[in-house]
Amino acid sequence: MRDAMLSHGAVITSWIGQLTAAIILGQTLFFKFTGAPEARYIFSTLGVEPWGRYATGTLELITVILLLTPWTAALGAVLAMGLMGGAIMSHLTRLGIEVQGDGGLLFGLAITTLLAATIVAIIRRVQIPILGALLSS
Repeated sequence: MRDAMLSHGAVITSWIGQLTAAIILGQTLFFKFTGAPEARYIFSTLGVEPWGRYATGTLELITVILLLTPWTAALGAVLAMGLMGGAIMSHLTRLGIEVQGDGGLLFGLAITTLLAATIVAIIRRVQIPILGALLSS
């Protein structure tokens, strides 16, 4: 399904969600690839430093590209939802809401990204592999 098959309002709402998620993921993946102390702390606490940091950064980069490409945005949204689900669970189980005095900023960004990606996935649900085929028949 191309954007032309969506209403004008749905296209705008989807793009707001896509850009929101892509900007947040793009900003955070920079810290993963550069080995920022906060990123090293997080992935060390989770017991997956450095390979977990690199793998997550790579998945986030792929997700950003998918989100910014109209015909793959739904797949990017699903991937973002999975990544943020993992991030949120990490905060709730091992890291805590506040990480190194950030006032919960990283947790809030994860929630925001999850919500943005969920909106995109709902709007573009017929583009999601397997699910889209079930919804369009």
